[in-house]
Amino acid sequence: MRKFNLFQLVPAALVMVLASSQANLAQVPPVQISKKLPSEPMVLSGQSGASVKSNCGNVGTTPNQIIQVKEAIPYLRLTVESEGKPTLLIDGPGGRFCVLADSYSGDKPEFSGYWDSGRYLIYIGNLSPGQYNYKLLISQEKVPNSKKVRQAR
Repeated sequence: MRKFNLFQLVPAALVMVLASSQANLAQVPPVQISKKLPSEPMVLSGQSGASVKSNCGNVGTTPNQIIQVKEAIPYLRLTVESEGKPTLLIDGPGGRFCVLADSYSGDKPEFSGYWDSGRYLIYIGNLSPGQYNYKLLISQEKVPNSKKVRQAR
C-alpha cells in the first residue's frame, strides 16, 4: 500500500488554489449602468489592443470592460478615445458588433442607440499593432458637447 506524502500533496493543492485565484483576479468587475448615469459622461479607462488578431483589430482574450445594464435604456452612446487606430467590439444580448473609427466620428469609434438590459462585454482594440491608453466615454446625451459647440457657432 502506498502512503501519501504531505509534502507532495500540499504544493499541488497550493498551485490549484493560486491558479483559480489568478483567473478571478483577471476578470474585470462589471460597471452597473442604470437609466441615470452617475456622471455625464461616465469615463472608464484602461489599455487597448493585444496580440489576438480579429476582424475587429487586435483585441485581448478578456474584455477591457464589462457593462451590466440593469434595465432597458432608450439611448446610450459609447465613444472610444485613444491613440493609434482604435476599435470597439461589443458582445451583448443583441449580438456582437464591431465599430471602427471613421471621419464622421472624428476617428473615435462610437456606438449608440437603444440598449436592452443585460451584460455587455466591451473589447477596446486597435487596427495598428501595440497597446495604447484609452478612455471609454458612456453618455446618454444624443449630441456630444464638442459637436454642440461647433453647431452653436
